[in-house]
This record gives sequence, structure tokens and C-alpha cells, in this order.
Amino acid sequence: MPITEKKILHRLYFVAGAMFLFSVAVAVKLVFIQIDGDEYRQMAEERTIRNFTIPANRGNLYSDDGSLLATSVTKYDIRFDAMTVSGKNFEKYLKPLCDNLSGMLGKPSSYYQQMFRKARANKNRYLLVARDLGYSDYIRLKNFPLFELGPYKGGIIVEQHVEREHPLGKMAERSIGYERLDGEGHALRVGLEGAYSEYLRGRNGKRLKQRIAKGQWKPISDNNEVEPQDGYDVISTIDINIQDIAHHALLAQLEKYKAEHGTVVVMETETGEVKAISNLGRTEDGKYYEKLNYAIGESHEPGSTFKLMALAVALEDKVVDTSDIVDTEKGVITYYRRKVRDTKHGGYGKISVGRAFEVSSNVGVVRTIHDHYTDHPEKFVDKLREMGLDKQLGLSIKGEGSPYIPDPRNKKQWSGIALEWMAFGYGVSLTPLQTLTFYNAIANDGEMVKPRLIKEVKEWNKTILKFDKEVINPQVCSPETVGKLRGMMKNVVLKGTGKGLYSPNFSMAGKTGTAQKNYNPKNKERLQYISTFAGYFPADAPKYSCIVVIHEPDRSVGYYGADVSGPVFKSIAHKIYTNSPQIDEVRELGDDKDETEKSYESYYARAQKRSETVPDVMGMSGMDAIPLLENLGLKVRVTGNGRVKKQSISGGKKIAADQTILLELS
Repeated sequence: MPITEKKILHRLYFVAGAMFLFSVAVAVKLVFIQIDGDEYRQMAEERTIRNFTIPANRGNLYSDDGSLLATSVTKYDIRFDAMTVSGKNFEKYLKPLCDNLSGMLGKPSSYYQQMFRKARANKNRYLLVARDLGYSDYIRLKNFPLFELGPYKGGIIVEQHVEREHPLGKMAERSIGYERLDGEGHALRVGLEGAYSEYLRGRNGKRLKQRIAKGQWKPISDNNEVEPQDGYDVISTIDINIQDIAHHALLAQLEKYKAEHGTVVVMETETGEVKAISNLGRTEDGKYYEKLNYAIGESHEPGSTFKLMALAVALEDKVVDTSDIVDTEKGVITYYRRKVRDTKHGGYGKISVGRAFEVSSNVGVVRTIHDHYTDHPEKFVDKLREMGLDKQLGLSIKGEGSPYIPDPRNKKQWSGIALEWMAFGYGVSLTPLQTLTFYNAIANDGEMVKPRLIKEVKEWNKTILKFDKEVINPQVCSPETVGKLRGMMKNVVLKGTGKGLYSPNFSMAGKTGTAQKNYNPKNKERLQYISTFAGYFPADAPKYSCIVVIHEPDRSVGYYGADVSGPVFKSIAHKIYTNSPQIDEVRELGDDKDETEKSYESYYARAQKRSETVPDVMGMSGMDAIPLLENLGLKVRVTGNGRVKKQSISGGKKIAADQTILLELS
């Protein structure tokens, strides 16, 4: 056999052998695939098909009268699969589709025609058409030519996501709060939204999507694998009218005094329900917004407002009475080489203990506590602790500041001047809400109730969980002591440091406080103060307690508690008086009605008319329109805040069962 033929045969044998070995390898692989088929199928599916989470609608957060504080609004993104549409349908419906998109979204029809043709040429299966559409616009767009044919013939892809809206805007934003994930996937929970997230959150759904190209995923069908379950609704104790009053009164004073930050809390005396809580901090450009929850989280020296607690101990121990005389000398007294001074130059001389409280004499109160407790300071401290002043309130909202009461048995906490400093609010620490809780207890005949921000959890009209009044201490001090403390606080406004706040039209009681924030006697120009007013109203039959704390007011404008924080307290009390039908001491306001009253009367008139058709609420305030529509059986969704700019169902249309209407406010 010639050499050439041998070479050819060798090559054929080699090729045949290689093919045989390849066949064997394929056969072996097929056997392994059959054995591990489930695993390989799972790998293929994970790479091409994946379950995506559909966030559930969080429940609504309401004020005590049913007005929305926070709600979830569904938004829709519209995309287009250019490869599922037949050439005939594409050419037939393209122009009418683009004409409709132009009318809705604002760009020329030619722009959309060019966009769709380019997507068709590039075989784009995930073209973005519109983003963040509201429900009414989504329904309208879904019925445009071509899109109305559905996802398979019309190429429309609909993706929905949920956004959290706050109808009150920035007002009470920090107290309302949020729940969100940080960069590492950890949940950040703030305010009411965070504290009651387990009820608001709901249960997420699942939706299958298929990977199409370049990391893009397309829904396989219009149906979800697991439907999301909405969260429960939470009814708060916040009264939006009182919240509005408190917010704007605080804001005006912060701006006037160019203060660093401030807080105000209004609480219902008997129940402990927090009716308003506002926390405003200054930005670099001098504006104010809700930066931190100072009322709950910021523990600081309370200054002269702590004199109420100090004298409560002395009166309860019966070591002193309000009529006892104390010598304030010339307004300066020295203990352990440290001077205690009164703000009045020359002092008050010999005055009663009650008068020392009324004029906020540091010397008078400090001398009273020193004379009766210097040998046994633990008795003074233990009584403060019996009253609950060393314990947190145990609020559901995270971040409550810790109170601090030094103990004479702990050498690291105690010094020679500690007792005297405590008597007028230094060397101790409380949050504004902790201070208010004690003042509220005195207004509430000695019963200390836990501040409460939530009334109940509901699923539509069904109550899931109810939060009732919770008593912390049934009697912080005797009725006799309570009566004396209330008498002194009433006199603070009648003839003491708060006399500039007195009004013959309504009564208030409370205590001013001005605490030095830093100790820098070498440079008095850098001194900063905390101005406070805490109390309740009406003075004789308390319904509400309130605390106002303002940090670092401009000293050139003013810094005393009576001047800075007191007017905020008075403004809140006055406006609640004039708007509250429960208080009968108010004089008739006359026939003049402001815009708010006229708006309410218009709303009330409409609300009395039961209708089978959707009312026209255009131009109405959101807080009026929402209950009006809900009383007619409509489900209301809201975006924005202010007055109604747009309603998804026009006025005059017949109301259907379980119908939802979307209001756009501005």
C-alpha cells in the first residue's frame, strides 16, 4: 500500500476515534444530566427566570379625626416590548398611539414615532415610555391604541411601585417618621412609621420575570405569583388642627429669635394623648425643618422648670410650706465657693417659698433645699426617684433620651455642690417629654400617665388592636401637695415671671425656665441658653398640658423663658381656646369669620347631603375633601398637600361599590 494511502487511513482512524470518544463523552454527560436534571434546570431558571418582590402597600397613618398623615400611593412605569407586536399592528396603530402619548405626556407625536421605530429596529424589548404615572393616567394610557391589545399583542409592560406620601408636607415629618433600608440592607425606623411598622408594613407579593437582555427583566405575565397584602391602618392621637397651631407658633418664634432648634408638645391631660409634637432645627441657610425628634430624644438640663420637682419633694416631706419665709439676701449666695445668683439685681430680700417659685428665685429655692436636705441628700434624691423622674417613659418610638438624677451614694456622680445645683435644674437631665409628663401629672391631680401617640390599629372598619390609657404612677404626690404646686404655677402667670403672658380671656398655669447651656465665664459673649415654658390650661380645670423648649436663641434679641418660649405657649393655648367647644370661658368671637371657618362651613354643608354621585371637590382643602368623599363610601388616595387640584373621577358621576378616587393636591 502506498505511503500516501497509509497516511490517509491513519487520519481517518484518528478522526473516527476522536468522534467515538466525543460520542462517549456526550453519552456520559447525558447520563449525568438525567441524574442531576433538577439541579441543572434550577440553574437555568435562576439565570433566566426570577421571582421579584412586589412591596405591599403600607397601611395609612391617620390623625385622631381620620385625616391622613401618611399614605401609600401606587405609581406605574410603562415600558414597551417591540418584538411581540406584529408588523401589521405596529404600522396600523403607531401614529394614533403616538398622538395620544403626545397629548398626555407633552412631547411631539413625531418624537414618540421615532422612539418606537428605533426600538423596533434595535429589537428593544424593554423601552421606557413613561415613569411614575398615577392611577388615573395609567388607566388612560393602558387604553391607548396598540396598548389596549395587551402585553402579547400590544407590547405594553406595566410595572408598579409604591411611594409614601405625607399630605401635611413637612409638618410633623420627623414625628410621623419613616421605615427604609440603609446601604447595607439594615432597616432604619423613625417616628410613628418606624415604631408601628409591624402593623403598617403588610406582606410583600411575588412576581415572575424573565431576563431578556443586558440585565433587564420583563414580567412573564400580568398576574402575580403571590399577591401583596396591604398593611393595617394606624390611628394616631395627633390632632392636625392643634399640630398646625403648634408648628406655626414654634416656627415663628424660632425665626424671630434666630434660634438653633426647638420643640413643642401638647398633651391631653387626663389621657396622656399627644395632640401635637413639633421639632424644628435650623439649616445652614437659616430655614427650619424637622431634623431630629428633640422632644423625645434630647435629654438636657431643664433649668428652672425643675424647681417644680424640687419643691414637690420638700412639700411632700412636709419640711417646708409655701408660706414659709426664705431669705434671698441680695440675690447672691455661695456654696462651696460657687455662687448662685438671681436674675434680679439686689435680690428679693425675705420672701415666701411660694413667692420664690413665682419669681423663679434661684437663691430662694436653692437655700430651701439646702437647709432641709444637706445632711441627708439621699432623701431628696430618693423622693425624686419615687416620683419616676429617673426612668424612661418606655415609648414605642425609638431613641428616647435617658434621664439622669445623680446619686449621693455614688461618689463618681456626687459633689459638694450637687444638691444645690439640682435644686434649680443643673446637674440633672430630662427630655422635654419627660419634663412635660411630670407637669401633666400635677395638672392631672397627681396621676402620672404615659404619653401616648397611638389610639388603635385597624383593618378598614375592624379594630385589630386598641391602645388605652396607661398609668405610670397613680399618685406622684399627695392631693395637698398637688394643690399647692398648682397654686404656685397659676401665680407664675398672674404675678410672677410669666405675668407678661397673662390674659383676662383665658387662664394658664406654668413655669418659666432659662438654663445656661455652656459654662464659659471667661467669654460671656459665647454663652448660650435654653429657654423653656411648661404648664397647662385652663388653670383651674386643666385639659391640655404643653411644653415649649427653644435652644440657643439670639441673645441680642432675648433668651429668657418668659420672653422666648412663653409666647409660643400662650399662642397655642389661645388658639386652642378659641377653637375648642369644650371650654366655656371663651367670650363670643363675633360675626367675623376667617377663611378657615368659611371653608369648614362649606364642607359641613356638603357633608350633610348624602349623595349617590361623586361631588366636585376641586379647590377644597385636602382635610375637608377626604372625609367628605370617604363618608360617601369612596376609597380615597392622595398625592401632594394643600387644596384639590385634580380628581380622578369627575363630579356628577355615579358612585360604584368599592370605588377608589385619587386626589391630586397642591
